Amino acid sequence: MNNNETANKHFYAHSLAGRDKSKWHLLAKHLQDTAQLAGEFARHFGAGAEILARQAGLLHDLGKYSAEFQARLTGNPAQVNHSTHGAQIAIERFGKLGYFIAYAIAGHHAGLADGEGFAGKRRSLAERRKDELPKLSTAWQKEIALAEAKDFHKYLRGMTQIKGFETFQCAFLIRMLFSSLIDADRLDTENFYARAEKQNIARGFADTMLIKNLRNALDTHLQKFTENPPSQLNAWRHKILTTVRTKASYERGQFSLTVPTGGGKTLTSLAFALDHALAHGLRRVIYVIPYTNIIEQTAEVFRNALGKHQDKVLEHHSGFSVDSKDDRYQGQEKLKLAMENWDAPIIVTTAVQFFESLFSSRPSSCRKLHNIANSVVILDEVQTTPLCVLRPCVMAVKELVANYQSSVVLCTATQPALGAEKFIDGFRNVRELAPERQAMFAFFKRVTIDPQIKKWDDTTLTQKIRAQEQVLCIVNNRRHARALVDSLADCAGVRLLTTLMCAKHRQKVLREIRDALRANMSCRVIATSLVEAGVDLDFPMVLRAEAGLDSIAQAAGRCNREGKRARAESEVFIFTPDSEKWRPPTELKQFAQVMRGCLRNGGDPLSTETMENYFRNLYWQKGDQQLDTKGILPSLRGSKLESLPMEKIDRDFVMLDNYQAAIIIRYDGEAEKLLSKLQYMDNCGGIARQLQPYIVQVPQYVYDKMHKAGLLECVAKEKSAQQFVTLATKDARYHTDYGLCIDDLDTIPAASCVM
Repeated sequence: MNNNETANKHFYAHSLAGRDKSKWHLLAKHLQDTAQLAGEFARHFGAGAEILARQAGLLHDLGKYSAEFQARLTGNPAQVNHSTHGAQIAIERFGKLGYFIAYAIAGHHAGLADGEGFAGKRRSLAERRKDELPKLSTAWQKEIALAEAKDFHKYLRGMTQIKGFETFQCAFLIRMLFSSLIDADRLDTENFYARAEKQNIARGFADTMLIKNLRNALDTHLQKFTENPPSQLNAWRHKILTTVRTKASYERGQFSLTVPTGGGKTLTSLAFALDHALAHGLRRVIYVIPYTNIIEQTAEVFRNALGKHQDKVLEHHSGFSVDSKDDRYQGQEKLKLAMENWDAPIIVTTAVQFFESLFSSRPSSCRKLHNIANSVVILDEVQTTPLCVLRPCVMAVKELVANYQSSVVLCTATQPALGAEKFIDGFRNVRELAPERQAMFAFFKRVTIDPQIKKWDDTTLTQKIRAQEQVLCIVNNRRHARALVDSLADCAGVRLLTTLMCAKHRQKVLREIRDALRANMSCRVIATSLVEAGVDLDFPMVLRAEAGLDSIAQAAGRCNREGKRARAESEVFIFTPDSEKWRPPTELKQFAQVMRGCLRNGGDPLSTETMENYFRNLYWQKGDQQLDTKGILPSLRGSKLESLPMEKIDRDFVMLDNYQAAIIIRYDGEAEKLLSKLQYMDNCGGIARQLQPYIVQVPQYVYDKMHKAGLLECVAKEKSAQQFVTLATKDARYHTDYGLCIDDLDTIPAASCVM
């Protein structure tokens, strides 16, 4: 079919099986509607970006203006490359600036590829430009009107440049444009099929009026805590809250919220974020938490505070995440999860999810990125950011503030030394929100930390635990925790807390612990570091295996939390286990070494000055290279726009070395009910979120061993439920006291696979 023949015909983007072509999706309409949506999304990071995104939308499916693709819609099974044409035209039409959208167009199905020269899974953009492509009909030139290059030159010149990191900023912009295109394309396609089936897709409910309603609901909740505070503690919490909120009108940018444990920073930070969003027309609040195990707790705090608006809080967990970097056991139906594009007013997510998405090349991961722009981002416990990617993370935060209209709050009791004067390429002009730091920390200093680090074997440690009716012991190793619990089997009130318990199980144990503490009953808790962030416990004594000073401070926050005991009666002891098998891993040893040095220098271990010295010394010992171990920033600094390593960055940027795989625990009747529903549902997104409290995450090698030993099974054989994996037998290997038992996997013989 020649161009003259096709020029008089309609061209289609999507077909409908069994229906006449008058119902099909016209290609010109799809391109124009996608361009409109993509432009609206990109508008939140600049008018020029809006123009760029519109061109990406207009060109992304240009290859469908070919006889070969139209034949495919009518039943020809031959594959047709329809995404390279638009990338080619973008570069031809806009020159070097065309690369900003060429990467996005070429990757809008498979993902962003390297510009050239790298051996990724995807062929590079340079290689694809050499492909022999189907000939296009000239109809596209009549139906699609492109902008002129001069229209977005001005935008690129107007961007705030970070000296020495201009190429990093280019790669960041490409991912943001890619995000705008992906979400627009998916939404327009979904809307077409939904209209064909006479269905409605509810999207886009994050707006200023809704933010105001959420703020009002929070005000109502906080009223009962702020009126007539009955104690000094509540008076200080009230002072912190009101002081922070008075600063919500400050110009957008970088903030810190340095509040001691027990100061109420979770709801204070949410109140500031909603006030700040209203003051500046920001669209949403994104609350980034370091650990998966406390997401449910934080989201529940928000829901309780927001009353009837609690359904506006969206949790994005990693257990059934569409962002997995290892998809061997992951079902494709996850792509239907509503969490993909973060179109909600309050998002609660993990640091892994947040930062790995910002450096991703995959459509499912990048789809939400444009919704981070023009938002308030709260980085909770920011000091826990893995050091191996700290510099790229800092640079990403700086870029969100510089060019994407976002405000970022660094929220913690132990503020790391990330200012530009103490950390290479660090933050500038960070404004502290909390009041009277010295007086505040002096009031909240409710414990006595023994600076003498003890060397205790397990016999001495268990004797110390036995001698106390109420004590919390935190160790660095799950096996060590289990061994201590076993050795205390004859002792009253012994409980274990580890991440090998599902969230429902941990919540039950935490309720029992709180009840025992309130009733002044025996309560001896052995835990891993999971209790150090966001877990509200109040012990008279805490024993902490040596770790970083920030971990020591977080552990101390579980001692005399409510200030009901004298400081001298609230003791924190640091110990080093007298056994090589319980010693911390290499990196944790280095943290402990720096901590020891700070304690030897004297001074208050919990003061902000000591904490800054700790982080400054830690970063100095690590050096720039160890704060970006894969060389993300140098690899970008040495690249040109046409040769950016987009896929390579995704491959190299890993916050956690060991990928965690999810196993569902049949913990109670509710879990069984949800699992049974999966076998009959086409869209499993809602069930996935309800199953979050029932998962345990294990390293991939552990998952593989359990799989090989026949200990795991799929919930159902249907494709929609294949990513939901449980223990093969309801009670197998899950203990009511210990959680999932995996320590003896090396001794289990392999069985035939039951999956």
